[in-house]
Amino acid sequence: MNGTEILNIFGFDVEEEPKSIYPYSPVYRVKYGDQDVVVKRTQSRAESVMSYINMLKDKGINVVTPVKLQVENPQKIEDTNFVVYPFIEGQKYSGKDNEIYEAGKMLGQIHSYSPVSNSYNLLDYDVYDFNEEEVEESMEAIIQHANKAGIEIDVALRTKLLESVANQQILYRANLPHIATPHDFKANNLILIPEPFLIDPDNAAWIPKLFDLALALLLFHNEHEEAPDRVFTIDEWDLFLAGYKEYIDITDEEKRYWEMAKQHVFLDEVMWLMAEYEEDWQKSSQQNLFKSLIQIVLASADYKLV
Repeated sequence: MNGTEILNIFGFDVEEEPKSIYPYSPVYRVKYGDQDVVVKRTQSRAESVMSYINMLKDKGINVVTPVKLQVENPQKIEDTNFVVYPFIEGQKYSGKDNEIYEAGKMLGQIHSYSPVSNSYNLLDYDVYDFNEEEVEESMEAIIQHANKAGIEIDVALRTKLLESVANQQILYRANLPHIATPHDFKANNLILIPEPFLIDPDNAAWIPKLFDLALALLLFHNEHEEAPDRVFTIDEWDLFLAGYKEYIDITDEEKRYWEMAKQHVFLDEVMWLMAEYEEDWQKSSQQNLFKSLIQIVLASADYKLV
């Protein structure tokens, strides 16, 4: 189904095929009365996500929620769920200290509003089944992409990833505290007006809190032109955590598993990113980010939770 058909189903009268404003998936910006809205994909548990983000909005979190239309919103179109959100205009993140601190505060607030159980029926994180063959295949692809870009990959990365495979069941059995979270808390999903406004909550999940923090550490600057082309510095991470910990505590038990959690999230979220997208290795900003990601997984002990 093309973009015109999707927009027409939501009641937007368009004849020409719309152009996505996001390069990696269909996100269409259109007029609805006197406001701009976006039509985009959302996940399979659309109603669960909408209930959860409406709760966040009711708590005072700046987050997009579905626009009230004359038709159902969200809707399942063929096998895919789509939703219409307001288009949020404002300043983009640029890596300033106050922006990092405010982003940490926002994630802390979001986590603090999580129910104690998965009462919103969000997708339950269960990715603990990586194997050594997947690591070997991914490493082969990563090395090939890096070589074409003139970059040498430290072979110690393979060792770290294989360690992560071996540690999966330890993390699974650790019974880490879980939270409801948008689980894609990155700079390119925030608009500053001037406080952070979350514009993409559609990956919402029930997941160990540590994994969500590790994802923010590793990929907060991914796919963002105005952000630094690297992970947080240690000082920036401390700023982010200072904001985060204004609203929620990190337990001693969580601190004990932090190193494993960082490596596991690299295995789950970063390894495939480096292996699947050869074109990213040809972009200087992504090259630099990938190099800093490798360094952080090889020597991540300085990025603490204290």
